[in-house]
Amino acid sequence: MAESEYTPPKVWTWNKPSGGQFASINRPVAGATHEKALPVGRHPLQLYSLGTPNGVKVTILLEELLALGHTGAEYDAWLIRIAEGDQFGSGFVAVNPNSKIPALLDRSGPQPIRVFESGSILVYLAEKFGTFLPSATAARAECLSWLFWQVGSAPYLGGGFGHFYAYAPTKIEYAIDRFAMETKRQLDVLERRLTESRYIAGPEYTIADMAIFPWYGGLVLGWLYGAAEFLSVHEYPKLQRWAQELYERPAVRRGRMVNRTSGEPSSQLHERHDARDFDTRTEDKLSAGR
Repeated sequence: MAESEYTPPKVWTWNKPSGGQFASINRPVAGATHEKALPVGRHPLQLYSLGTPNGVKVTILLEELLALGHTGAEYDAWLIRIAEGDQFGSGFVAVNPNSKIPALLDRSGPQPIRVFESGSILVYLAEKFGTFLPSATAARAECLSWLFWQVGSAPYLGGGFGHFYAYAPTKIEYAIDRFAMETKRQLDVLERRLTESRYIAGPEYTIADMAIFPWYGGLVLGWLYGAAEFLSVHEYPKLQRWAQELYERPAVRRGRMVNRTSGEPSSQLHERHDARDFDTRTEDKLSAGR
């Protein structure tokens, strides 16, 4: 491999497009770019999101809560089209100053509560409804450790491997090798864990599973970046078993549909405002899977 001739300047400046699929929305500053109020539906929980792995974490949890009979978890899911810059509207920035999906507004109390960052939303909802997060000290610590493992690890999979393998305008061998190696190390971490335990945090299904499934479950099931063969995901049979078991859950399949804008039309539910939104095509959607 030839050595790069690029030498970093003493002071970096943003003076050219970054290139790649997301170049139009990348910028080195925060804050709103335009005025745009967020819509508000009739339910206490208002979710502003997109059906990416980070967004799917939250819709899976909400659908699991509803499946358990927690009627207070009814929600409106509004589509945020990040490729069009919806996350930089003034209303969205007011809910999440970091301009990333998902963002949640809980309007069930006297004052709305904003919650942003997917891991934070999972903890907030699990505590609010008293489920999917163990209360015993040791079990809770194990669950939160795996949850934050995902929060810290997935950027190497998505922004690292996924970006350079699938989206970067130039294929850089060093970058792909570096992040492929780290991704496979992470898969091995999960494979070893699932050799010991049915679910990620122990014998019970928790928010740790819901956080990890859209990223690493999606990867071994062949849904991310077209990279299953490249990363030899067949080497992780315990992880594949776990991913398939979660995928068989109806709430997981429903959660994967919400705010989804890619794949088979039967797998997409751009906005969700009532459980009946699934009714007309639920049978087809659940059987269609991806």
